Formats: sequence, structure tokens, C-alpha cells
Amino acid sequence: MASTSGPHIVVIGLGITGSAALCRLALRGVRATGIEQFEPGHDRGSSHGATRMIRLAHFENAAYVPLLRRAYELWREIEAKAGRRLVVTTGIAEIGSPDSALVRNTLAASTRYNLAHEVLDAGAFMRRHDAFRLPPDFVAVLQPDGGYIEAAAAIEAQLRIAADAGAVLHTQEKVIAIEPRSNGVRIRTDRGAIDADGAIIAAGPWMAHLLPDLHLPLRVTRQVVGWFVPSDPAPFAAGRFPAFIIDSKYGGHYGLPAYGARGVKVAKHYHFDQTVTPDSYERSVSAEDEAAIRVAIAEFLPGANGPLHAAETCLYTMTPDGTFIIDRTPGHEHIVVASPCCGHGFKFAPVVGEILADLATTGETAHDIGQFRLQRFG
Repeated sequence: MASTSGPHIVVIGLGITGSAALCRLALRGVRATGIEQFEPGHDRGSSHGATRMIRLAHFENAAYVPLLRRAYELWREIEAKAGRRLVVTTGIAEIGSPDSALVRNTLAASTRYNLAHEVLDAGAFMRRHDAFRLPPDFVAVLQPDGGYIEAAAAIEAQLRIAADAGAVLHTQEKVIAIEPRSNGVRIRTDRGAIDADGAIIAAGPWMAHLLPDLHLPLRVTRQVVGWFVPSDPAPFAAGRFPAFIIDSKYGGHYGLPAYGARGVKVAKHYHFDQTVTPDSYERSVSAEDEAAIRVAIAEFLPGANGPLHAAETCLYTMTPDGTFIIDRTPGHEHIVVASPCCGHGFKFAPVVGEILADLATTGETAHDIGQFRLQRFG
């Protein structure tokens, strides 16, 4: 175990964001404690499951690219420390009509930051990736650096690195209250109280509940992900089948190559956009849930329209503008809040963890986080 010194920082929530923050703090030699109300990797929030997509150009926001470049660097560093592969490169195809926001904005981000990419019409794309069936007017923007992250393994790896560097983990411990002090913060849990010099709150869908005085404009929504067994697995293997996002009359769907016996992962982004509470939402998957995903598979990936192998729910925590919250709390600057849980935050975890460690220890960061500040909400 490495020695720790300096301020004592508590990280609340050990999903992908909290585990990344704890990892960064510990690697800097900071005395760090992580608290998780369940077990790490639990299936009640936003970070669980086998895989998560990673890509450089983002149609949601071109300004993400510099952060993602740093995230890729840090993912490689974590892989080296963990001694295992966490990021699997398959390429990613973003597919739709040429005038769709998905295609236009992905191209704009790729051009602005000089990212490797190519554009194929539907015929050329299907000749290269024969699992797809696309309308003739669709195009595909291909990024070679896209792929997926081994999600559960990424959390486990960062927590192990953190613990090896001296961090202390408290699991199955629920935070009841966060009480600012003039020189720090007191964290009250169902086991007692912890006094610290600062705190990072990365509690996902429980964020607004833990910080009621901030009046955070967060809305928790229920999502569903399915794994479908293809009739012939070969066209859906990682070497032949890219990660994908497709924009169509059915909405936005995304998916990843076949993953072991699970089959092909496919989901509808935002699903039914159903607002829920994290402690009481419907976690079983209905026929209606499955149908909302399967309709796109039947049209665009007919070879994957086989039995549903497994399905699960997860949660998005949405801001009004669909992007992250990363900031120090006004009036209580030793409390840092992080909510990158809006459906595309997983891949950013190492760089978000770096930013959170910066803010918690020095009050500032070299990364540009202006668009994530709380002040934008008034």
C-alpha cells in the first residue's frame, strides 16, 4: 500500500465516475475514502453491465473531443496498471440520412479536430459490413478509433488501483447527509460520520437527493438494453462488425458487436424517456420494452433478430441541456459535484476523474469545463 498525505477527500458513489476520481486521488498520494451504498458494479445506477461504447467525434457536442483524447490516453494508462485490456477497438459507424444531426455533427466534429474518418454510401457500407441492411439514401460515417470499454472490469480495475495506492473503500454503506463545515465537510452515513477536508459527490441518480439545497435540475430516466442472438454469429463478430449508432424513423438506436454468448447488444437511446425515481423504478423488462429495440433490429440488422438472450435496465440522469455537471459547489467550494450520467459519459471517466481530483485538491483544473459549470442553470 502506498503512503498517503495531505487533505482527506471522500468520494461518494463508486460507479465509473467515482471509481475514476478515487483512482486519480490515490495515485497522487492523496488520502482518499470511497463510499458506495451497494457493492461496486451494482445494477441500480448507470455504470453496470458488460460493455460501454467509446468514440472520439461526438455528434452531441464537438467540444468533447479534447477531453476524449485525454480519456483515451488515461484508459491506456489504466490498462497498463491493471495488466488487462479494457478498451476494444472495433471502429464505429454513425448511420443515417446525410442531413440528420447524427451524420452532420459527427462530420463537423471530425473535420474540426482532424479526426480519422471516412464516409460511405449505403451500398459501399453494406459491402464492407454485410450484417447491415440500410435504405439507399443513408450514409455511414466511420471512425476507426471507436469501439467499446469493458465496463464492469473498468470499475474493478480503477478501484483496485486506488486501493493499492492507499485509498480506503466503504461498501454497503449509505450516505444519509452531507454537511458542509467551515473547514471541510461531515459525511453522515448509516454507520456513523466521517469528517474530511473535501468531498466529491458522484452519486448518479441519487445526486439531487443528497444535495437538496442545490436544487439541481436533474431528471432520472429509465433505459433498457438487450442482447440478441444472431442466426449466424460470424458477421457480428468484433473483427467484422463495428459499434454503431443509427438514426431512423424509429429514433436513435445503438449497438455493439457480439459479446461471448450474450449476442449483439442493442438499445434505443433515451428509450421511452420515462422519468423515474432510483429507488422504485420498474427493473423488469416488458414486451413493449423489447419491441422498441427489436423494431430497428428487424429492419437494419435482420440477422440479429433472434432470441433475446438477456435484458436489463439502467438509468440516465439528465440535465436540461443534455450534458454534464462538473463543478465546485457555490459557497462550499470544498464540495465537488459530478454528474456525467446523461447517456454518453462512461467513456469520459478517466479524464473526469482527473478533473475532479484537480478541483478537490487545488480548486482548479487545466481542462476546459466551462460548459459543465453549475452557473449555467442560474
